[in-house]
Amino acid sequence: MPDQDQLPPVVREGQPALNEPARKPASRSAPKWETDARERLRTAIRKFSKPLGEMLVRDANEGDTRLVVTDLLREGFGFDTYEDLTTEYQVRGEFADYGIRIDGDLIAFIEVKRVKSKLAARQLRQVQMYAVNEGVEWVILTNGAHWQVFHIGDHVPIEIDLALEVDLLGEGTLGSRVDELFYLTRESLKRRQIDELWQARRATAPRSLAGVLLSDTVTEAVRKELRRRTGQRVEREEVERLLRETVIRPDCLE
Repeated sequence: MPDQDQLPPVVREGQPALNEPARKPASRSAPKWETDARERLRTAIRKFSKPLGEMLVRDANEGDTRLVVTDLLREGFGFDTYEDLTTEYQVRGEFADYGIRIDGDLIAFIEVKRVKSKLAARQLRQVQMYAVNEGVEWVILTNGAHWQVFHIGDHVPIEIDLALEVDLLGEGTLGSRVDELFYLTRESLKRRQIDELWQARRATAPRSLAGVLLSDTVTEAVRKELRRRTGQRVEREEVERLLRETVIRPDCLE
Protein backbone atom coordinates (compact mmCIF):
# COMPACT_ATOMS: atom_id res chain seq x y z
CA MET A 1 0.00 0.00 0.00
CA PRO A 2 1.80 3.11 -1.20
CA ASP A 3 1.88 5.78 1.48
CA GLN A 4 4.33 8.21 -0.01
CA ASP A 5 4.53 7.74 -3.71
CA GLN A 6 2.15 7.86 -6.86
CA LEU A 7 -1.63 8.92 -8.12
CA PRO A 8 -4.94 9.10 -10.48
CA PRO A 9 -7.72 11.32 -12.69
CA VAL A 10 -10.83 13.51 -13.79
CA VAL A 11 -14.22 12.83 -15.59
CA ARG A 12 -17.42 14.26 -16.96
CA GLU A 13 -20.20 11.73 -16.45
CA GLY A 14 -20.10 9.28 -19.32
CA GLN A 15 -16.67 10.47 -20.44
CA PRO A 16 -13.10 9.27 -20.00
CA ALA A 17 -10.94 10.62 -17.20
CA LEU A 18 -8.87 13.75 -17.58
CA ASN A 19 -5.36 12.89 -16.50
CA GLU A 20 -4.59 16.49 -15.81
CA PRO A 21 -2.09 17.26 -13.07
CA ALA A 22 -3.18 19.27 -10.08
CA ARG A 23 -2.71 22.99 -9.98
CA LYS A 24 0.68 24.17 -8.82
CA PRO A 25 1.53 23.03 -5.29
CA ALA A 26 2.10 25.49 -2.52
CA SER A 27 5.34 27.42 -2.91
CA ARG A 28 7.40 29.20 -0.27
CA SER A 29 5.48 32.36 -1.07
CA ALA A 30 2.09 30.73 -0.38
CA PRO A 31 0.09 32.45 2.37
CA LYS A 32 0.31 30.99 5.85
CA TRP A 33 -3.30 29.81 5.84
CA GLU A 34 -2.52 27.67 2.79
CA THR A 35 0.70 26.15 4.07
CA ASP A 36 -0.99 25.42 7.40
CA ALA A 37 -3.96 23.76 5.67
CA ARG A 38 -1.69 21.66 3.47
CA GLU A 39 0.42 20.52 6.41
CA ARG A 40 -2.68 19.63 8.43
CA LEU A 41 -4.01 17.61 5.47
CA ARG A 42 -0.64 15.91 4.92
CA THR A 43 -0.54 14.84 8.58
CA ALA A 44 -4.10 13.48 8.44
CA ILE A 45 -3.49 11.47 5.25
CA ARG A 46 -0.45 9.87 6.85
CA LYS A 47 -2.42 9.14 10.01
CA PHE A 48 -5.48 7.59 8.38
CA SER A 49 -3.93 5.66 5.48
CA LYS A 50 -3.04 2.70 7.70
CA PRO A 51 -6.47 2.36 9.39
CA LEU A 52 -8.16 2.71 6.00
CA GLY A 53 -5.98 -0.09 4.62
CA GLU A 54 -6.85 -2.30 7.59
CA MET A 55 -10.55 -1.52 7.16
CA LEU A 56 -10.32 -2.47 3.50
CA VAL A 57 -8.81 -5.85 4.40
CA ARG A 58 -11.55 -6.65 6.92
CA ASP A 59 -14.30 -5.11 4.76
CA ALA A 60 -15.46 -2.66 7.43
CA ASN A 61 -19.09 -1.64 7.29
CA GLU A 62 -20.46 1.74 6.25
CA GLY A 63 -20.85 2.93 9.83
CA ASP A 64 -17.16 2.37 10.55
CA THR A 65 -16.27 4.07 7.28
CA ARG A 66 -18.28 7.14 8.30
CA LEU A 67 -16.32 7.38 11.55
CA VAL A 68 -13.06 7.64 9.64
CA VAL A 69 -14.56 10.08 7.13
CA THR A 70 -15.74 12.29 10.00
CA ASP A 71 -12.24 12.29 11.49
CA LEU A 72 -10.74 13.12 8.09
CA LEU A 73 -13.19 15.98 7.58
CA ARG A 74 -12.28 17.40 10.97
CA GLU A 75 -8.55 16.67 11.28
CA GLY A 76 -7.60 16.83 7.61
CA PHE A 77 -9.98 19.23 5.92
CA GLY A 78 -10.42 21.51 8.91
CA PHE A 79 -14.20 21.48 9.33
CA ASP A 80 -15.77 22.16 12.70
CA THR A 81 -17.90 19.16 13.64
CA TYR A 82 -20.70 21.28 15.05
CA GLU A 83 -20.66 24.44 12.93
CA ASP A 84 -19.71 23.11 9.49
CA LEU A 85 -21.04 19.54 9.31
CA THR A 86 -24.61 18.26 9.39
CA THR A 87 -25.06 14.49 9.41
CA GLU A 88 -28.16 12.91 7.89
CA TYR A 89 -29.06 16.14 6.09
CA GLN A 90 -32.75 15.84 5.19
CA VAL A 91 -33.82 16.58 1.62
CA ARG A 92 -37.51 16.04 0.86
CA GLY A 93 -37.86 13.08 3.19
CA GLU A 94 -34.51 11.48 2.28
CA PHE A 95 -31.10 11.98 3.78
CA ALA A 96 -27.63 12.87 2.54
CA ASP A 97 -24.88 11.53 4.77
CA TYR A 98 -23.36 14.98 5.34
CA GLY A 99 -24.08 18.55 4.43
CA ILE A 100 -21.16 21.00 4.53
CA ARG A 101 -21.79 24.58 5.53
CA ILE A 102 -19.28 27.40 5.50
CA ASP A 103 -20.29 30.58 7.28
CA GLY A 104 -23.86 29.31 7.27
CA ASP A 105 -24.04 28.60 3.52
CA LEU A 106 -24.69 25.02 2.38
CA ILE A 107 -22.05 24.33 -0.27
CA ALA A 108 -21.74 20.55 -0.65
CA PHE A 109 -23.22 17.15 0.11
CA ILE A 110 -21.16 14.09 0.97
CA GLU A 111 -22.30 10.54 0.31
CA VAL A 112 -20.30 7.83 2.12
CA LYS A 113 -20.13 4.17 1.08
CA ARG A 114 -18.43 1.29 2.85
CA VAL A 115 -14.68 1.26 2.35
CA LYS A 116 -14.66 -1.75 0.01
CA SER A 117 -17.43 -0.38 -2.23
CA LYS A 118 -16.55 0.75 -5.72
CA LEU A 119 -17.95 4.22 -6.32
CA ALA A 120 -20.62 3.99 -9.01
CA ALA A 121 -22.87 6.24 -11.09
CA ARG A 122 -26.03 5.02 -9.32
CA GLN A 123 -24.61 6.26 -6.01
CA LEU A 124 -23.90 9.62 -7.60
CA ARG A 125 -27.45 9.85 -9.01
CA GLN A 126 -28.86 9.46 -5.53
CA VAL A 127 -26.95 12.36 -3.97
CA GLN A 128 -27.10 14.36 -7.22
CA MET A 129 -30.84 14.77 -6.79
CA TYR A 130 -30.32 16.06 -3.26
CA ALA A 131 -27.99 18.71 -4.66
CA VAL A 132 -30.39 19.72 -7.43
CA ASN A 133 -33.29 20.03 -4.98
CA GLU A 134 -31.26 22.20 -2.60
CA GLY A 135 -29.43 24.24 -5.23
CA VAL A 136 -26.04 22.89 -4.14
CA GLU A 137 -23.20 22.94 -6.69
CA TRP A 138 -20.85 20.34 -5.23
CA VAL A 139 -21.23 16.66 -4.40
CA ILE A 140 -18.54 14.50 -2.80
CA LEU A 141 -18.71 10.73 -3.13
CA THR A 142 -16.32 8.71 -0.97
CA ASN A 143 -15.63 5.33 0.59
CA GLY A 144 -13.05 6.87 2.89
CA ALA A 145 -10.10 6.00 0.68
CA HIS A 146 -11.43 6.99 -2.74
CA TRP A 147 -12.74 10.56 -3.12
CA GLN A 148 -14.64 11.95 -6.11
CA VAL A 149 -15.82 15.56 -6.29
CA PHE A 150 -18.51 16.53 -8.81
CA HIS A 151 -19.87 19.86 -9.92
CA ILE A 152 -23.64 19.82 -10.50
CA GLY A 153 -24.92 22.25 -13.14
CA ASP A 154 -28.03 24.35 -12.63
CA HIS A 155 -29.49 24.02 -16.15
CA VAL A 156 -31.63 21.31 -17.72
CA PRO A 157 -30.39 18.84 -18.77
CA ILE A 158 -28.23 18.67 -15.65
CA GLU A 159 -24.51 18.55 -16.42
CA ILE A 160 -22.22 16.67 -14.06
CA ASP A 161 -18.47 17.27 -14.13
CA LEU A 162 -15.90 15.35 -12.14
CA ALA A 163 -13.63 18.10 -10.85
CA LEU A 164 -11.15 15.90 -9.01
CA GLU A 165 -10.55 12.32 -7.96
CA VAL A 166 -8.10 10.92 -5.42
CA ASP A 167 -7.47 7.43 -4.07
CA LEU A 168 -5.58 7.53 -0.78
CA LEU A 169 -4.71 3.84 -1.09
CA GLY A 170 -3.95 3.84 -4.82
CA GLU A 171 -1.01 5.04 -6.85
CA GLY A 172 0.29 8.53 -6.26
CA THR A 173 2.65 10.51 -4.08
CA LEU A 174 1.61 11.94 -0.77
CA GLY A 175 2.33 15.38 -2.20
CA SER A 176 0.03 14.86 -5.19
CA ARG A 177 -2.78 13.70 -2.91
CA VAL A 178 -2.37 16.80 -0.80
CA ASP A 179 -2.36 18.99 -3.93
CA GLU A 180 -5.69 17.54 -5.06
CA LEU A 181 -7.50 17.22 -1.73
CA PHE A 182 -6.38 20.70 -0.67
CA TYR A 183 -9.35 22.01 -2.68
CA LEU A 184 -11.67 20.30 -0.18
CA THR A 185 -10.18 22.01 2.86
CA ARG A 186 -12.37 24.52 4.61
CA GLU A 187 -9.92 27.29 3.83
CA SER A 188 -9.88 26.58 0.10
CA LEU A 189 -13.63 26.01 -0.21
CA LYS A 190 -14.26 29.28 1.61
CA ARG A 191 -12.25 31.03 -1.14
CA ARG A 192 -14.04 29.07 -3.93
CA GLN A 193 -10.74 27.86 -5.38
CA ILE A 194 -12.37 24.63 -6.51
CA ASP A 195 -14.48 26.69 -8.94
CA GLU A 196 -11.31 27.77 -10.76
CA LEU A 197 -10.01 24.19 -10.84
CA TRP A 198 -13.28 22.92 -12.31
CA GLN A 199 -13.44 25.65 -14.95
CA ALA A 200 -9.86 24.95 -16.05
CA ARG A 201 -10.41 21.21 -16.32
CA ARG A 202 -13.79 21.59 -17.96
CA ALA A 203 -12.21 23.75 -20.68
CA THR A 204 -9.99 20.85 -21.75
CA ALA A 205 -12.44 18.01 -21.08
CA PRO A 206 -12.98 15.50 -23.93
CA ARG A 207 -16.42 16.94 -24.72
CA SER A 208 -15.01 20.46 -24.97
CA LEU A 209 -12.19 19.31 -27.22
CA ALA A 210 -14.63 17.39 -29.41
CA GLY A 211 -16.69 20.57 -29.81
CA VAL A 212 -13.60 22.45 -30.97
CA LEU A 213 -12.72 19.74 -33.50
CA LEU A 214 -16.23 19.85 -34.96
CA SER A 215 -16.38 23.64 -35.21
CA ASP A 216 -16.69 25.25 -38.64
CA THR A 217 -13.24 26.80 -38.33
CA VAL A 218 -11.48 23.52 -37.64
CA THR A 219 -13.41 21.37 -40.13
CA GLU A 220 -12.76 23.96 -42.85
CA ALA A 221 -9.06 23.94 -42.00
CA VAL A 222 -9.04 20.12 -42.16
CA ARG A 223 -10.81 20.20 -45.54
CA LYS A 224 -8.16 22.54 -46.96
CA GLU A 225 -5.29 20.54 -45.53
CA LEU A 226 -6.71 17.32 -46.98
CA ARG A 227 -6.88 18.94 -50.39
CA ARG A 228 -3.31 20.20 -50.07
CA ARG A 229 -2.01 16.79 -49.08
CA THR A 230 -4.09 14.53 -51.30
CA GLY A 231 -5.39 16.70 -54.10
CA GLN A 232 -8.92 15.46 -53.31
CA ARG A 233 -11.88 17.75 -52.70
CA VAL A 234 -13.82 16.84 -49.56
CA GLU A 235 -16.80 18.91 -48.49
CA ARG A 236 -16.72 20.40 -44.99
CA GLU A 237 -19.91 18.53 -44.04
CA GLU A 238 -18.23 15.26 -45.02
CA VAL A 239 -15.21 16.12 -42.88
CA GLU A 240 -17.50 16.74 -39.92
CA ARG A 241 -19.34 13.46 -40.49
CA LEU A 242 -16.09 11.50 -40.68
CA LEU A 243 -14.77 13.11 -37.51
CA ARG A 244 -17.98 12.23 -35.68
CA GLU A 245 -18.18 8.66 -36.95
CA THR A 246 -14.57 7.55 -37.24
CA VAL A 247 -12.31 9.77 -35.13
CA ILE A 248 -14.10 11.16 -32.06
CA ARG A 249 -15.32 8.70 -29.45
CA PRO A 250 -19.14 8.69 -29.16
CA ASP A 251 -19.01 9.35 -25.41
CA CYS A 252 -17.20 12.63 -26.11
CA LEU A 253 -20.00 14.02 -28.26
CA GLU A 254 -22.82 16.20 -26.99
